[in-house]
Amino acid sequence: MSRKKYVLVGSGGRAEFFYGAIASQYKETSELTAFCDTNQTRMNYANKLLEENYGYPRVATYKANEFDRMIEEQKPDAVIVTSMDRTHHIYIIRAMELGCDVITEKPMTVDENKCQDILDAVERTGREVRVTFNYRYAPHHTKARELIMQGAIGQVTSVHFEWLLNTMHGADYFRRWHRDKRNGGGLLVHKSTHHFDLVNYWIGSQPEEVFAYGDLLYYGKENAEQRGVTNFYERATGNPLAKEDPFALHLDENEHLKAMYLDAEHEDGYRRDQSVFGDGISIEDTMGVIVKYRNKAILTYSLNAYMPWEGYRIAFNGTKGRLEMTIVEQSYVNSGGDKALEGALKDKRIVLFPMWEPPVEIELEEGEGGHGGGDPVLLNDIFGTPVDDPFKRAANHIDGARSILTGIAANRSIRTGMPVKVKDLVKFHR
Repeated sequence: MSRKKYVLVGSGGRAEFFYGAIASQYKETSELTAFCDTNQTRMNYANKLLEENYGYPRVATYKANEFDRMIEEQKPDAVIVTSMDRTHHIYIIRAMELGCDVITEKPMTVDENKCQDILDAVERTGREVRVTFNYRYAPHHTKARELIMQGAIGQVTSVHFEWLLNTMHGADYFRRWHRDKRNGGGLLVHKSTHHFDLVNYWIGSQPEEVFAYGDLLYYGKENAEQRGVTNFYERATGNPLAKEDPFALHLDENEHLKAMYLDAEHEDGYRRDQSVFGDGISIEDTMGVIVKYRNKAILTYSLNAYMPWEGYRIAFNGTKGRLEMTIVEQSYVNSGGDKALEGALKDKRIVLFPMWEPPVEIELEEGEGGHGGGDPVLLNDIFGTPVDDPFKRAANHIDGARSILTGIAANRSIRTGMPVKVKDLVKFHR
């Protein structure tokens, strides 16, 4: 069997998830031939990890403005996009125009205009876009999908979904490029795309209308001042004022973070260790959303990014009962440690409450690896031997669009104070 050839754009925090898999367990089916990035130092470090950690030969490197030349010279079957969110559409669209399929990190893009451009490009080129929603593949999420498909609670009428990011993981979005809403669309797009996709997937429907509130109520300089903070700093590394700050990230104390970010700063000025209580934060940390779906179900959703524990509570209400899920996750700093700890579970519980019958605790399969055991299953689905999936977990550009459109609509609702109809944002071709 011939190996499928890949190139990867964006060699930062999420890149190793993909190139590490290709370079290890999927060498027989897949081949990585090049990196593309704005930062040569970061690409050099990715090549070093390829060689030292995986025994894989170094690959060619291309700067971002050499993307077309990379495609021409490497002739990949597919392009893996793990760059900054606001640039996803550039590489997704150009890759398709040059005859490649695309595998992209979530979110597929950050606003309705870029989303429309991607939808149009898929229609125009006939190429495929795959969005890597690893949470779909977690065994406990698959179990919820199975129970709902089997009619365990009848027709789903409403969903209550509460997601908590704690003061390690949640704070991390306010240290790095995500703090600028132009880069990732805020947490309602960058982070919540996972959650809105899960709801679409679980209940087999799509969002129609969205209303939301959101604000920056904990992070940022003004909030810290109101709590009596008087010492402020711009970045943590090398700053004495940051030594006693539990929110500080010291890049020089983590070999991986130092090599990937601190040593690469001289090329682009990107600082990975900014103060979460500094100025310049334009994203929300406290959000509440109401969504009406095509099948008439209602979602109430909340996301808070400064909680004492990490995880989520979900309740599905239906015409034949209720399904409750409580998940406690391992907290982490992106690229700060073992990849398997990203979204790893500390506790999980699903309880089915059938109408007129005693509640039943659902036995759950133990999944190993990041994102609740979803990561290895997703990687095998992408790079391994294809198998029939009765749960249809693979996500395409339509799924990618529907997941972000809830967050994009929520952002517009926060700005305007009005409900937003999703059909007013983009036009689907099919």
